[in-house]
Amino acid sequence: MARRIIVCDGAELARLWCRIGAAEREELTWVPREDEARARPAGFRALTGGVSAEVIRKLDPKEGDGFALVSEDGPFLRTAVATIAEAAPRAPILVLSDRVGADLLPPHPCLRRTGLRSLIRDDVDDEFAHLANLLRVVEIGALLGPRQKVGVLLQPDPDPDGIACGYALRALLGRNRSTAPLISFGSVTRPENRAMVAALGIEVRTLSPSELEEFDGIALVDVQPPVFGESPPARLRSVDVVIDHHPERPGYDATIKDIRPSYGATSTILTEYVRAAGLELRPKLATGLLYGIKSDTQLLGRETSRHDMNAFSFLHAGHSPALLRRIEQPALPLDGLRALGRALARATVEEGIHILVLGRVREDVIPQVADMALQAEGTEWAIAAGIVGSDLVFSVRNVGYVRAAGDVVRAVVEGLGVGGGHRTMAKGIIPLTAFRKVYGDASRMRIHRALHDAFVRAIRRQEA
Repeated sequence: MARRIIVCDGAELARLWCRIGAAEREELTWVPREDEARARPAGFRALTGGVSAEVIRKLDPKEGDGFALVSEDGPFLRTAVATIAEAAPRAPILVLSDRVGADLLPPHPCLRRTGLRSLIRDDVDDEFAHLANLLRVVEIGALLGPRQKVGVLLQPDPDPDGIACGYALRALLGRNRSTAPLISFGSVTRPENRAMVAALGIEVRTLSPSELEEFDGIALVDVQPPVFGESPPARLRSVDVVIDHHPERPGYDATIKDIRPSYGATSTILTEYVRAAGLELRPKLATGLLYGIKSDTQLLGRETSRHDMNAFSFLHAGHSPALLRRIEQPALPLDGLRALGRALARATVEEGIHILVLGRVREDVIPQVADMALQAEGTEWAIAAGIVGSDLVFSVRNVGYVRAAGDVVRAVVEGLGVGGGHRTMAKGIIPLTAFRKVYGDASRMRIHRALHDAFVRAIRRQEA
């Protein structure tokens, strides 16, 4: 918010505002009572004509400025809200009062009410932050409200953060899956992400770029158009809304952009929207957004801001632990359990490395087994490997305080296949033909020994 115009009803409340502590961006004004003409509080500008449209216009409110009305008088507040709405229709309003409830105020598209005397400066700043988020929700609603069909676009193979944000944005718009479908150019593949959409009843439709033409509104969450290539689909070069926490990328136009690189997850931004708008926080929505923050920040352990902490705390009170368990512990198929049993019968932990070779399995089983393998005593690195089609696929997890998993996996597959990932999790793929060419055969024992030795070498090189 560019400027905060504070309007205090009388000298007593103006002095109270000074005790709370005025901020640099605040322009302080007060409306004198009949006996207060000479009682000007230090730093305040008197609005001697009262709160009239002419007086408000003389304050010269610009786009992005907001008002705070400080009063315990219902008629004063009702008049002031109506007057500001007339003189500065797009300005958001924060009402601070202990006696006048929101039900006694006139309707306004961007108004927030809070208490007064129990506040400290940090509380006031938080209330203005909520007001700024409410203004953004109002702007998005005004832009997309008239559209018949809004596509909420996620990245290919959507992750929990993007899925949760799409779900939340649709709820904020008051739409359903037919008028605001969640869409992607690639299907949901990871087992925990598939478990998430199943548990929350979310559908993500996979489509081709040409099918974007059926939408008269496009909103992107947790992604920006340049992610779709150097020459993204023509429909994505100019979109309606982009909400993201990744660094801003050039090469496209958006009517509304809300990009916050200091945030650890886009779900945090949508949580702030939900909170500011006063949307009912149902368990499914709270659980989805909580998991979005948890997964993108690795349980608040990576690239986390105070905004993520506050959003996580807010959501935790309303989420469903049972739903979260269903997402984080997706069901294993019976053949996957049998393969796991055979691998566990031969399990050992050598030099902190725990490797489970599963044989031929479904690909989604492999990362689930890697998650479980990390629980073995003495394990710093867990590797689950299986044969999928004509490839050896392996998932890697580590305890977080050792070398980055993605860097180690890239070293392991160098010259043989592809791989990479984050600090605590990664994936590698080696064609069986390439593996056999180097190691002779692809038996379970050979795969186990080859991966163990390759990881030991790669970890030592990283530590050197």
